[in-house]
Amino acid sequence: MRKYEAMIIFYPNFEEEKRVALLERFKGIIETGGTIITQDEWGMRKLAYLIDDLAEGYYVLINFESNPEVVKEFDRIAKISEGIMRHMIVKEEE
Repeated sequence: MRKYEAMIIFYPNFEEEKRVALLERFKGIIETGGTIITQDEWGMRKLAYLIDDLAEGYYVLINFESNPEVVKEFDRIAKISEGIMRHMIVKEEE
């Protein structure tokens, strides 16, 4: 099992109920083949540059341990999910 860090930026106008449901879906994906170490919701933050003419986004950081297949599925779902502005998953160094 490897350690990963996932940063997800949601659109600022995305409904809270949908955001929570999508985060639960991501947690479920991670827990099928790994464990969540921490989840930190940073909330609304200013973006470094405009994305789709928006200056803010809702940030969530998830640290987890899993196998590479879980990361591929997480990435696939994040790409097709409505409401996600950007996401990035990085492998943490040992």
